[in-house]
Order: sequence, then structure tokens, then C-alpha cells
Amino acid sequence: MSIITEDINASIQQFIATQKYDGAIIITDENTKIYCRPIIESLDIPIHDICIPVGEEKKSVQTLVSVWEQMEQIGASRHSLMLCLGGGVVSDLGGMAAACYKRGIDCVNIPTTLLSMIDASAGGKTGVNFLGLKNEIGLIRQPKAIFLYLPYLKTLPQAEMRSGYAEMLKHALLTNRKVLALHLLYNWAEPDLRALNPLIEESLRVKGEIVSQDPHDHGPRKALNLGHTFGHAFEEYFLQKSAPLPHGYCVAWGLVAALYASAIVTGLQTDVLHQVAHYIFELYGRPEILCRDYDALYKLMEHDKKSTGQEVRFVLLEDVGRPQIDVVLEKNCIFEALDFLREG
Repeated sequence: MSIITEDINASIQQFIATQKYDGAIIITDENTKIYCRPIIESLDIPIHDICIPVGEEKKSVQTLVSVWEQMEQIGASRHSLMLCLGGGVVSDLGGMAAACYKRGIDCVNIPTTLLSMIDASAGGKTGVNFLGLKNEIGLIRQPKAIFLYLPYLKTLPQAEMRSGYAEMLKHALLTNRKVLALHLLYNWAEPDLRALNPLIEESLRVKGEIVSQDPHDHGPRKALNLGHTFGHAFEEYFLQKSAPLPHGYCVAWGLVAALYASAIVTGLQTDVLHQVAHYIFELYGRPEILCRDYDALYKLMEHDKKSTGQEVRFVLLEDVGRPQIDVVLEKNCIFEALDFLREG
């Protein structure tokens, strides 16, 4: 249940009034504690705050254990509510903390970034990184509700907004050419939040429709991984080099690589590849990778959750709106796609 609200306090209050919670834990990171937490005023039940460090590298088992320890200290019970106020790290880690604590307490997501509004907060995927691998430990558990308060987007730097837009481009590629064309027309040189709102609503509709068909990610939902086998490898690689990059930038580059592979393997028309690649290169630049990095990136792809054994699996497109899931690519095709990403 995703609700776009103009009064975040009233929406939370109305939700709580229909339940029987004995208290609420609001989990934030160091940024959302400052910029977003003050907007949520007193609720009708006792509130406790837990703050986690900022950064993808902090989405760890150690941070998760710290959250559970604090929940024990404040006396959280099976009838407590977790409110995840933040971006993808907060919703992923907070959602997992709630799903496991006392075998599961209710969780509500209040995403504060564009990326978390249209991706991380919806769909029920939770998790933490482990041994340098993104979201290696986790589970699927749907939040009881998702409240989207769009004024939170005004607190974001441009790079964070662009990061979220990459997932919206992915959703557009899974829809149709008309929707994709609208997304490729959005002008980031003069960003207009009002013009972005209908695109956000469309993105939420697309993801919600796909997730409802396949809540546990066994079939059609895998299409949402378009660009992510490449993208997660980029993200993990730069994180290991202590030069972390926004998730959406890595996904954007992953989309280009996946579209290039699609043009070779599944017959995607090259006009789609070149239009999307041009837009992404203008908006996100290109990843700073060299040929000598390819083997390390490939090894990370082998650890991707979609891959099995030595087979690295991808989501490709036959056309806009026509994904193919679980496509096995040969190593030379993957490297050729990385060449295009660097130089094409």
C-alpha cells in the first residue's frame, strides 16, 4: 500500500489509529535524523528513536545487531511498530530488523529519497551486505504501509535525485516506448519537481503491478533486475576500492550494458540502445573502469543472486516492455558490453 500524502503526520496517525501498537521505533540515519525526523511530531503512542550511520558500507550485520540491541534496551515488544524514515539503507536494514525481531513486528516505510520512494521501500525486499556482497543476507517481507511525502525530495542534492531517476528509467524500459520517451525528455539541467511527479506515479504503478504478480521473486518480478547484474558489480567493486558510488549511477551504467547485450543476443533495436545510452552518458557520465578491471567485475557477477554456478544470468530486452529473464551471457559478450560502456 503506497500512499502519496501531503500531511505525513496525519497519515501516520490515521494508520496507527487502526492498529493496536504499544509503541513505535523510528529508525533514521544521521542525515534523515536532522532533515526529516523533525517533521514527524508526537504520535498517540510512545516513540523511541534509533539512528544508524550514513552509507552503504554501514548496511552490515554489525549495524543490524546494534539495532536489535537497542530495540531490546528500549523494551520493544511483538506489538511494537518500526517506522523506517530514510533512504534505501534505512528501509533495507530497518525492514530486516523488524522482520526478524521477535519473529517479526510490523514495519512502515517512509522513504526520503527518490530512489527509495520508487524502489527500495516498495516490494518487501530487505537485507544487509555481507563479505563485500550487496544484499547477500536478507528476506522478503512486505511493509504494512508506505507513505510518500514528496517535500522530502527538496532536501536532496542533485546527485541523489539522479540516482533515483535511474530506477525510473528502468521501469520505463519495462513499460512501453511512449513512457520511455517521456522519461528521456525530462530536463535535468532545469529540474522541475512538478513535472517529475507524474513520472514518479507511473514508476510506482509499474513496480506495484509487477510485484503483485510475483511477490516472492520467482518469475515476472525478476524483470525488475534489468541492469542490476552489471550495476551491483559496479557498486560492489567501487565500494571495495573505498570509492563508493550512488546505487542509481551504477544501475544506469548497468542498463546501458544490458541494452548493448540485448542488441546482440535478443534482437533489441539499436535505436533504443543509442537513445538511452546518450541520455545516461549525459546524465551520469561513464564508469571509471579499465580492461584490467573486467575479471574482478565478472567474479562479482558470478556471486549475483540471479546467477547459478558458473552461469551469469541477466535480464535483457527483446523490445521496450518485453523483457527476457534468466538469460545466460558468455564472458566475451559481457566484456564487449563493458567495452561499449567505456567507449561506445
